[in-house]
Amino acid sequence: MKQCVVMVALAAALSSGCGPRKAPAAHAPTGVKATMARQVANAVEVGEGDYQLRQLRARMAADPGNLDLRLELAARYESMGFEEVALEHYRLAAQSFPDHPGLEMKLARSLRQHGMAKEALQSLEGFLRRHPDSRYAGLRSWAGILSDDLGEWKAGEKYHRAAIAQSEQPQTALHNNLGHNLLQQGNKKEAAQEFRRSLELDSRNEVARNNLGIALSANPKEAVLQWQAQTDPATAHSNLAAVLIEEGRYQQAREELNIALGYKPDHPAALKNLGLVAELDGRPAVIEKREPPKSFWSRVSSTMGKIFWTPGEPARRSGN
Repeated sequence: MKQCVVMVALAAALSSGCGPRKAPAAHAPTGVKATMARQVANAVEVGEGDYQLRQLRARMAADPGNLDLRLELAARYESMGFEEVALEHYRLAAQSFPDHPGLEMKLARSLRQHGMAKEALQSLEGFLRRHPDSRYAGLRSWAGILSDDLGEWKAGEKYHRAAIAQSEQPQTALHNNLGHNLLQQGNKKEAAQEFRRSLELDSRNEVARNNLGIALSANPKEAVLQWQAQTDPATAHSNLAAVLIEEGRYQQAREELNIALGYKPDHPAALKNLGLVAELDGRPAVIEKREPPKSFWSRVSSTMGKIFWTPGEPARRSGN
C-alpha cells in the first residue's frame, strides 16, 4: 500500500557577504598542478578521476585473488553509481570463492537491483544445495525475498520460516518479512502475529507497524490505533481507507475518508483517495455532512433529563 503522507523537504541557502578581492597573480601551472587539474576535470571518468578507485584497481591487479580487495572495489563502484561494473566484480568474486555465504548474498542483492530476481534466486538456491547445512540465516531470508518478488509465495514462506529458525538471535526484519508473505497469501491472522512479534523486538519498526495496520483492516478501530502510533489521525484514517479501497469495500472506505477529512479537510492523500473511490463506485466525490459529537457534559445532561424532572413540569420518566 502506498503511503499517504506528504513529506516536505526544506532547504536553506547560506551566503556570505564578502567585498571584492584582488585576484592573485597568475602562475604557470607546474606538472603536478596540471595532473591534478586533469584528474579533477575527469573525476566522473571511471578509474581516472577517482584517486581511491585508482589505488584499489592497482592493488587488485597486483593481487587478483584477494577477496577483500575485490569486494572493496565493487563497493567503490557502487558508491560512484556504476552498479553494472560492481555486479561484474561480484560475479568474478563468486566464481573464485563459490563457498563464501556473505559474497553470495552481495551477488544476489546486486542481481536483484538490476531486475534479475530469477537469476539471483537460482544462484542462491544453487549455493544452498551445495551447502544444505549452512547456518547463515541471511541466505534463506534473501531466498524468501526473491521468491516473494517472483510471486512464489509458498516457497517464500518456507525460506522465511527457515531463516527465523536458523537465526542466532530473533530479528525484527525476519518476522516482518514472513508476515508480509502471509499477508500476500491472505492469511491475515498469522500475518498479524508475525508483525506483532516484529514490533515486540523493535517498537520503532514503522514498516512492521504499517503492515500490522493492513493485516487488521477487518477491525478498523484497532488498525487505526496502530497507524496513529506513528502518524496523525487524518493520515491513519486515510491509510485505512486506501486498504478498504483495495479490498473493494467502498462504502467503508468513504466512512473512513469522511473521518479523515473531518480532522483535516485539505488532507492531500485523503482527497486523492476520495477521488479514486468515486471513480470506482460511480458516486460523487463528496463528504457526507456529520453533526459534531456532543460534549461529555452535554451527553450527561441529556441522559439525566430522561430520569429527573423539575417541579411544575410533566414527569418524563419512562412509562408516565
